[in-house]
Amino acid sequence: MGGLISTSQLADRLQAPALRLFDCTTFLRPRPEGGFTVEKGQRLYTERGHIPGAVLLDQQTDLSDQTSGLRFTALPPEALARAFAGKGVGDDSEVVLYCDGDIWWATRVWWLLRTIGFDRAAVLDGGLKKWMAEARPLETVPRSYPSAALTARPRPELLVDKQGVLAALADRGSVVVNCLRPEQHDGTSAIHYGRPGHITGSVSVPAVALFNADNTFRPPAELAAIFDSRGAAPGKRVVAYCGGGIAATGDAFALTALLGRNDVTVYDNSLQEWAADPALPMSTT
Repeated sequence: MGGLISTSQLADRLQAPALRLFDCTTFLRPRPEGGFTVEKGQRLYTERGHIPGAVLLDQQTDLSDQTSGLRFTALPPEALARAFAGKGVGDDSEVVLYCDGDIWWATRVWWLLRTIGFDRAAVLDGGLKKWMAEARPLETVPRSYPSAALTARPRPELLVDKQGVLAALADRGSVVVNCLRPEQHDGTSAIHYGRPGHITGSVSVPAVALFNADNTFRPPAELAAIFDSRGAAPGKRVVAYCGGGIAATGDAFALTALLGRNDVTVYDNSLQEWAADPALPMSTT
């Protein structure tokens, strides 16, 4: 299964026995006092509806390390494989991931699956927005899959910590890419992660710039031009980051699944960790 699947392709495969379809919808709601509240897509899933057969994932509870002290830190590979297996993903499953709103909530789950060596997953191009715009069917009944057996084949190189980012900043063969919105990169947004701005030395390739108006990814040639123009051309190892390792997977997905790059990693804890350490450099220029 390729990295992207169209709405028409998914519609044709909804009855496939091996299909495991997941609604990854999550929202970050800014709080007046600072920080964010995480809201999974439960209400929309059961009231407005979801693609028939889809199981709702709670990314913070189901797929994140509750002991890290940070939101969305990836579970260790064996534990992550057990979590996916408990949701019904097995070695022979064909997984399709989608969400309402920002597509990077689906690419986050795609990236997590890659970190444990599972490559039989695709992201729905255009997500629920496009599915609904085409008046395709929805249902409101909650769904689940029986548990399965999933083998972890860890790829530790697909996630890095802050030491890995520092090493990349000192490496002329690497580029550190901020995937947040431009106003967050330059520090003019009121929404930040403790300190405004970006990791000093990083370049801005916002995940929002990678999509068309209908929530589909831009064509590969356009994506390549965007990354090339920011210094993330082929031949450079890319370290992608954002606020909590979510939007960064939008860039990582585009580079890996759509442009065929194999030199991409994600800073898992991103600015929620980096900004909290005053010894680590940040800039607004």
